Amino acid sequence: MTPIVVIVLAAAVAAAIAVSASRYRRSRDGVDSFRRQIDALSPEARRPVVDQVQSAAEANDASSAADEEDDDDGT
Repeated sequence: MTPIVVIVLAAAVAAAIAVSASRYRRSRDGVDSFRRQIDALSPEARRPVVDQVQSAAEANDASSAADEEDDDDGT
């Protein structure tokens, strides 16, 4: 084999390795992204948001009740 053929084959092998590694990395990123999305849907992940919404609703209810008391005094 001539040195040029060896160099071309080595470059082709290196390119194939780089492409396969890139595909594997993208595939793993997709799987990791999917897992993060599924984890975000879990009850444990939603709990802080639900608690925040409930506390905001309670504060809004308390504010509405105070406004109604102000309106009931006839002024």
